[in-house]
Amino acid sequence: MYKYLLQSVEGIQWFGITALLIFFGTFCFALIRLFFSKNSQLDEIARLPLED
Repeated sequence: MYKYLLQSVEGIQWFGITALLIFFGTFCFALIRLFFSKNSQLDEIARLPLED
């Protein structure tokens, strides 16, 4: 039933491509931020869950 409903929507393939691009962009942003962060900043972020 859903297969036929989604096939009737014009341009539905762009939703999948857009979702993939958003995921890939977010993943790349996280990697870039990780590589360019200072170790002291990463240590501070790592200690946050342990502080009350």
